[in-house]
Amino acid sequence: MSTSIAGPDGQLRCHWCSGASEFLPYHDKEWGFPVKDDRTLFEKLSLEGFQSGLSWRTILIKRENFRAAFENFEVDRVATFTQDDVQRLLADAGIVRHRGKIEAVIQNARCAREMIGREGSLAAFFWSYESTEPEAMLPQAISTSAQSIQLSKDLKKLGWKFVGPTTMYAFMQAAGIVNDHAADCIVRAKVHKARGIFKTPGSALRSEPPRKTAR
Repeated sequence: MSTSIAGPDGQLRCHWCSGASEFLPYHDKEWGFPVKDDRTLFEKLSLEGFQSGLSWRTILIKRENFRAAFENFEVDRVATFTQDDVQRLLADAGIVRHRGKIEAVIQNARCAREMIGREGSLAAFFWSYESTEPEAMLPQAISTSAQSIQLSKDLKKLGWKFVGPTTMYAFMQAAGIVNDHAADCIVRAKVHKARGIFKTPGSALRSEPPRKTAR
């Protein structure tokens, strides 16, 4: 199957964005563009966890409901959720009512709060897993990478839940930590340009390699 398809304007885009009407604006404006805001990163990671085993469209059309249910994914607020909140969320038909995934978001918020205190930000931690290989050399149409596997392992050691290697690769794609737009996709060049001027959180120059620490 081709990895690209002509969009409504005739320009080539990633094949998956033709799967539902909601995908096109998400693909063109969000997916793959670099993110360094901690709240947005936590939201993206949480939604990718909810997507596990489901279609992305299911999550995307419920995104505003998720934001309302989880206090806009503000880490400090979600970290204080109790079992009463779990019951409230399990009764919320506007989201995915999966106890394990709901409890994972709350657990991950607590872990994120600790990480921010230790690392300075979630962004500083997550962007340290960016590949040092030139963008053009990275494989496409894959579901995991060496970086997503390591990120998954490290997060699990720190107590995070629903952060398997495939979920983490999807998160890295969504947050722009990897540019996985098809080679001939019109948005790929835009993402490449955005990544080119993006300053890696915690460093003055984007060209600095990821820090090497034992976790």
